[in-house]
Amino acid sequence: MKRFAQVGLLVLAGLGLLHTSLFTDEYLRFVKEGMRPLLIASGVLLVGLGAAEAWPVRRGDDGDDPVHGDDPVQVRGHRDGHADGHADGHGHGRSDGDGDGGQGDQDGGHGHDHSRVPRVAWLLFLPVLSLLFYAPPALGSYTASREPAKVVAVQEDDFDPLPAASPLPITLTEFTQRVQQDRSRAIEGRTVRMTGFVTSADGDGWYLTRIVISCCAADSTTLKVRVYGTAAPKADTWVTVDGTWHPGGALGTSSAAVAVDARNVTKVGKPSNAYMDAVPLG
Repeated sequence: MKRFAQVGLLVLAGLGLLHTSLFTDEYLRFVKEGMRPLLIASGVLLVGLGAAEAWPVRRGDDGDDPVHGDDPVQVRGHRDGHADGHADGHGHGRSDGDGDGGQGDQDGGHGHDHSRVPRVAWLLFLPVLSLLFYAPPALGSYTASREPAKVVAVQEDDFDPLPAASPLPITLTEFTQRVQQDRSRAIEGRTVRMTGFVTSADGDGWYLTRIVISCCAADSTTLKVRVYGTAAPKADTWVTVDGTWHPGGALGTSSAAVAVDARNVTKVGKPSNAYMDAVPLG
């Protein structure tokens, strides 16, 4: 790739990372909040590499390099060709015996001009420019509808008694554990409150959903609780649901349905960090 294209790609990528991580919260669509310092450091490093890559170009333009910043490999080949031509007593370089007057050396013997940037290489600028001008949307119902619900960890110790609050604020993970692992059946009859976004479901009901990431969006997992008793709001709408466990299977075992009969559904604003399974505020 031409040097100016390499420099542009490095600098734009660095500026895109710095813009996303310093001046917006869009980076939370892709990584956890704790990764922000690493994104900033990566942006600074890329800009620095771009500046370092551009330095030989400027030096050549100042006259230190007679070929004005051309590829050093091509320059050496150019000089060697002249030297060999003079050594052989010819003014136009040596023939390799193929009758091409040295053309085989210019294109590497493959009939291609490697001094030009391949057209497909320019596509590398698209994801870089997107960091500056267009951030892809956060993961939502489209992703969740195509992913199976996460299998929550098994609670090894006994469950603590549930607080007396009603409705009881609870995460989707804890609700799933209580329904399928708590042999005391403490969740039975309790009104719980959970927050997530809406994902459509086949058949009756819809899903209250959370997408959780450990490091970045690539390792995301999906938590789902099926909601019965109310019409589904628009997909990707963030809501708080108050309801009781929907009977299905044996409560306290893996056969229990991870579902609620909704008593109240309230639209809420999207949290600043949507990739956490958090207890509803308030």
